[in-house]
Amino acid sequence: MTSYVPHTQEEKQEILASMHLNSMEELFCHIPEQVRLKELLQIPLGKSEMEVKTQINALAQKNKVFPTIFRGAGAYRHFIPAVVKQMASREEFVTAYTPYQAEISQGILQSIFEYQTMICSLTGMDAANASVYDGATAAAEAMNMCRSPKKKKVLIAATANPQVIATMQTYAYSFDMEIGLIPQKNGKTDLTALSQLLDDSISCVYIASPNYYGQIEDCGKIAQLIHAAGSIYIAGCNPISLGLLQTPAAMGADIAVGEGQPLGLPLGFGGPYLGFMACKSAMMRKLPGRIVGQTVDADGKTAYVLTLQAREQHIRREKAASNICSNQALCALTAGIYLAAMGPNGLKEVANLCLQKAHYAATEMQKISGFQLVYDGPFFHEFVTKCPIPVEKVMTALEEKNILGGLPLNGALDNCILWCFTECNSKEEIDTLIQILKEVT
Repeated sequence: MTSYVPHTQEEKQEILASMHLNSMEELFCHIPEQVRLKELLQIPLGKSEMEVKTQINALAQKNKVFPTIFRGAGAYRHFIPAVVKQMASREEFVTAYTPYQAEISQGILQSIFEYQTMICSLTGMDAANASVYDGATAAAEAMNMCRSPKKKKVLIAATANPQVIATMQTYAYSFDMEIGLIPQKNGKTDLTALSQLLDDSISCVYIASPNYYGQIEDCGKIAQLIHAAGSIYIAGCNPISLGLLQTPAAMGADIAVGEGQPLGLPLGFGGPYLGFMACKSAMMRKLPGRIVGQTVDADGKTAYVLTLQAREQHIRREKAASNICSNQALCALTAGIYLAAMGPNGLKEVANLCLQKAHYAATEMQKISGFQLVYDGPFFHEFVTKCPIPVEKVMTALEEKNILGGLPLNGALDNCILWCFTECNSKEEIDTLIQILKEVT
């Protein structure tokens, strides 16, 4: 450590003396002896730019990038029009930092405002924030919006994405909240179990539709049960599916959250992504992070300003709605460009292609002995099938053909596969998949 601190020995002693310490060892005495470094790290000498580039390229070659993908489970491959990357890569967007000085950041503020407006149109909600880190964070932050001194219990559907559930459980620990899981029945939330779990102590309920298994939940009945118990309904949603399905607001949700990655963001080895959050006007002041509003300046011209920032940098920490202090500005901009480029009809067409291709694949797959749908409910572009042979054998056969198969599941769904199909999967690719499955079984 001391090798990289640009202070003289005299300055170091002066700093130590101000803390009533005699040596650097005393400064770190609280660190257990068994975990301390006994010798200096053997860091190699620096390399030239050319050497570094060669080494990085060699490491990159170890990655396997599949040209054909039939896997989703929270991150999806969609076609991204060239205009999206072209516009999002403009220097004024790529290099811009967060808009702390609103009066000189009108372009960035306008882009965030338009993103918020599109998210509201997509979800049917009244207000949206400037985004949060990812979809799982959005679900956890929505849970925090619903917290009250008398209501600290949260119900989460067991059909939700396991990563979302884990994130919400982590947040709940720090928020001093209690999490309960709603059992599933035939791949969807068990409404009887939900009604039995609901009581005066439940602050909110999180249920995603389409859920982790691809099933479309009965959101209307779910909303009725939740509201009858005096709780808040947080709806998780896939933004592409909203090109066809009713909006969360129309189905009775109070807050809509989800992963914005399908909106023009590549898979990118897991990120960066963005989480979108929108809610009805009654809860608008509890939205975390940034919200950009539209107004007029002294000359009557349209102007954009940061507003309703219920975060710790602007108000007393104990009254902050969240410690989220930034947003995924460039990712949100990308999503906004994608939505603007696609338009309502384009988004509807993408959603319809996903739906049709997934159902075509499911129909053809069921013609193969042993490949049967695990759940019989309506689905969007993902579904679960049984596998008549070990899943590893299927995945290996597909990988040999440069195809990434569906996601192998475990637990109660051991030896089952979660498949996903989007507009990027051609009929020829699906037919090739079916032929390989026939051969391997």
